[in-house]
Amino acid sequence: MDREKKLSQLTIAGAIINVALAIAKMVAGFIGHSAAMVADAVHSFTDLISDIIVLTVVKVSSKGTDKDHDYGHGKFETLATLAVAVLLFLVGVKLMSNGSGKILSVIRGESIAVPGSLAFWAAVISVLAKEFLFQWTARVGKKYNSPATIANAWHHRSDALSSIGSAIGIGCAILFGGKWAILDPIVCCAISLFIFYVAVMMSVPAINELSEASLSQETEDEIVSIIKSVKGIDDVHALKTRKSGPNIIIESHVVVDPQMSVAEAHHLMSQAEKGLRSKFGSETQISLHVEPSIEAD
Repeated sequence: MDREKKLSQLTIAGAIINVALAIAKMVAGFIGHSAAMVADAVHSFTDLISDIIVLTVVKVSSKGTDKDHDYGHGKFETLATLAVAVLLFLVGVKLMSNGSGKILSVIRGESIAVPGSLAFWAAVISVLAKEFLFQWTARVGKKYNSPATIANAWHHRSDALSSIGSAIGIGCAILFGGKWAILDPIVCCAISLFIFYVAVMMSVPAINELSEASLSQETEDEIVSIIKSVKGIDDVHALKTRKSGPNIIIESHVVVDPQMSVAEAHHLMSQAEKGLRSKFGSETQISLHVEPSIEAD
């Protein structure tokens, strides 16, 4: 419950800051005659959509198990991560389109309007505010192992990066004249490539999880090592692993002495489960099937 509360409070705070920034940048863009700043404001509004997605899903994913979801609601958080990644990709497409369009205009001999200083300072404030949001959101997301919140943090950083592009273009145009305004769309296109990269890096693990991909070989080897470290367990096989949002699911066959009593075998499984939860978290879902050693031969 504390996890849901902290993540919800963080997301609501981020949404309030996003709304304030979007409105401020929109006003500064119109008054300062900066198309880049208006586009930046639109980007901030997409961050608000991301906040709403995460806020909704955190509540659902924190429900735990129920009669309709034996493995909990963790996959909803994975879906949110994928949704934010897709939203980021679309933002990258929009920034690339805007930037390349302006570059082509300059190549054709057209000029880009020189923006005012208000737009520049709005971009600087946006960079500082969004980088602060990124650091805060990423730290809390890692602390509570929330993939959707971490994805949202990168959405904040994408906004900070787009504001850097705006600040460079606007600042150079103000200092050196209108021809330097072309730096704005050039930097914008470069930033969009980074945003594409982040979107892909977030979406691949989410897709793997939704398609029931196993955990890494290194993690599975560690799981086997923890189980076999329990004295009395002879072997481990038929290991199956997967993720469900912030939690992992482990299923395995465990081989013990055939002369062992049910109570003794149960005690060994309890020790193995305790070791696994100590390593991977108290919400780790574990299913261990006991087999006598003669059947494993």
